[in-house]
Order: sequence, then structure tokens, then C-alpha cells
Amino acid sequence: MALAAKKAAMTRKRRAAASNAATTRKRREAGKKAAATRKRRAAATRTPSVVPMLSYEDGIAALEWLAKAFGFRERDRLTAQDGRLSHAEMEVGDGLIMLASPTPDYQSPKRHRQVCEPARKWSEVPWIIDGVLVFVDDLDAHLSRSKAAGATILSGIEEGPPGRRYRAEDLEGHRWFFFEKDEG
Repeated sequence: MALAAKKAAMTRKRRAAASNAATTRKRREAGKKAAATRKRRAAATRTPSVVPMLSYEDGIAALEWLAKAFGFRERDRLTAQDGRLSHAEMEVGDGLIMLASPTPDYQSPKRHRQVCEPARKWSEVPWIIDGVLVFVDDLDAHLSRSKAAGATILSGIEEGPPGRRYRAEDLEGHRWFFFEKDEG
């Protein structure tokens, strides 16, 4: 009987060791999968070295308008208890912009021009003043989309150095400079 008990105990030990080894293999595989998932997510959400941060009187409307007019994709949105946009992120190509509605007292560039003579004067030119430069794949299609959404077009498509481009203003007067990507 003692011999049978010893064999049974050895069998239990072997089975436990095999089970532990299988569990360890599964944990290692799960860990490798989790690490690969973390790497993929990190690569997908990698933050560029420079990120424009823009304020809008109505950040929620700006999110929707920027998606419609310029093709940006919303990545993140946080709203305050009073309904204001406290933080949002939008992707464009491999770039990123952040936006928010900082306070009810904030004035957009468009509204500021209405009450400030110097701001009105410096905004009479079609140049980009405190704006954002964005590279796009198809400049002609982008311009058509922007016009259809009601963007203020500051200049039509221009050719020549430093590249094909056009300038536009968004719904609150922020200025954008769109360049066609040079595939060369």
C-alpha cells in the first residue's frame, strides 16, 4: 500500500508540475500579447513633438466644424460640468491639435477683431497670423470641402515655392495654411 501511495503522490506532483508549466506558458504568452498591444497603442497614439493648442468660444461646435470642413478626426473629448469643452484632441494625418473653451470671457480672433481696431487692421491681409500649417494629400479636394463647409478662403490655391497651398479661416477666425504633400 505504501508503494501505491508513493506512486499516487508522484503522479499528483507530476500533474501539478505540468499544470504549473502550462499556466506559466499561458501567462508568458498573455504577457507578450499585452506588451505587443501596449506597443501598438503607443504607436497609434504617439504625440508629435509640437502640438498646436487652440481656444474656441464654442469648442464643441469647433470639433464638429473642423471635422466637416477640414477632415480632422476627433480623438478625445472632455467636457466640464457647465457643458464647455475643457479639452479635446483632433488628428489630421500624423499630426494632432488640441482645443478647448477656456473661459466664458475668451474672445475668438473673429470676435476680437470686432472690438479691437489694431486686430482688425492686422487681419486685413490674407497671411497667416498665429495660425497652423497642415499638409494634406489632395489640396483641390480639401479646398472644395472647406468652401462647402463655410470656411473663409483667404487665398485660392497658389503655385510655386514653397509649394502648392491655400489659406483659410475657420468658424471663429483661426487661420490655417494648407499645403499639398510633396510626394517627390
